[in-house]
Amino acid sequence: MAAVNESAENYLETILILSRKLPVVRSVDVANELGFKKSSVSIAMKNLRQKSHITMSDEGYIHLTESGKEIAEMIYERHELLSAWLQYLGVEKKIADEDACRMEHVISKESFAAIKQHVHENKELILGKAMM
Repeated sequence: MAAVNESAENYLETILILSRKLPVVRSVDVANELGFKKSSVSIAMKNLRQKSHITMSDEGYIHLTESGKEIAEMIYERHELLSAWLQYLGVEKKIADEDACRMEHVISKESFAAIKQHVHENKELILGKAMM
């Protein structure tokens, strides 16, 4: 998987999340979700298309390619797991989500794998407490 920057990862993750909630995803949906200007999102979508992480239909519908989906799912998994883990450790949900959003981009594969293993070994305890 080719390296992408944090901004691209955020856009791809947002497209993934929106695609699970909406019948179609458009640039305006991404702009509204992230609170960005449509012009900024348009530039980002062009860059993601050039890197073959998304495709756009003639109607403006955004679809993740295999590489885009792989990156988005990796970032989303990191976010969900790190947020749940931080909440288990006693961090307030809002702060845990904000911190997870920053951590998901910089944590190494090795460190994330170790945290993931620990969380899965203690899944009921950690995820149950985080959902409270």
